[in-house]
Amino acid sequence: MIKVILHGCNGKMGQMVTELCSQEEDVKIVAGIDAVHHGAGEYPVYRDIFYCNIAADVVIDFSNAAAVDRLLDYCVEKKVPCVLCTTGLAEEQLDRVREASKKTALLRSANMTLGVNLLMKVLKEAVAALAPAGFDVEIVEKHHNQKVDAPSGTAIALADVMNEEMGGAYEYVYDRSWVRQKRDKKELGISAVRGGTIVGDHDVIFAGADEVITFSHRAYSKGVFAKGAIQAAKFIAGKPAGLYTMSDVIENRE
Repeated sequence: MIKVILHGCNGKMGQMVTELCSQEEDVKIVAGIDAVHHGAGEYPVYRDIFYCNIAADVVIDFSNAAAVDRLLDYCVEKKVPCVLCTTGLAEEQLDRVREASKKTALLRSANMTLGVNLLMKVLKEAVAALAPAGFDVEIVEKHHNQKVDAPSGTAIALADVMNEEMGGAYEYVYDRSWVRQKRDKKELGISAVRGGTIVGDHDVIFAGADEVITFSHRAYSKGVFAKGAIQAAKFIAGKPAGLYTMSDVIENRE
């Protein structure tokens, strides 16, 4: 049985993780951490992770950037692995994540779904075959009207995977309204759509002469992110210090 401390347990994603863990036979949440100090009674909830005296095998984090520094201090001191799902970290915090990973196991990915991370692997092969054949690459991402950042971190991660495969040949273009010229072959266009309650759609379009190939991922609920985090927790529990990603989880399943 893998024992989990859920950091940010009373947020929407924390509640989703709680619900899904209740259906798992080999994972149990033993404590929750949240500034909003209440719980459903399934496990004790603490305002501060250092107040928690319950031992666990791994921490799943769906909190906010302001809480991450103290979380990293705890994981390093207690040598507890952590699945870090909080987004919007500053560059200084990312440096702290890398430093902390030298002392305990940390898993962080731009997107926690198994599907998106499998898509990243597929895109490496696709761009290597299609770009030299003259295919243009465009990414279109769609999210709900409450999302404040654009483009999404996942869209950037998809672009980065392909750009790294091509040796950094691409230049990201987010807006073509300010210039009147033909599309450059080195462009990788990234477009953002915001509306309604779209959970998260990502299309990667390879447009060639007389043919178009599109790779798509659709998230229909936030449950896919929670499920990915739980799979990551199962993977990282007991792992040695290091910085892991969801790609490691997928490779472990193959």
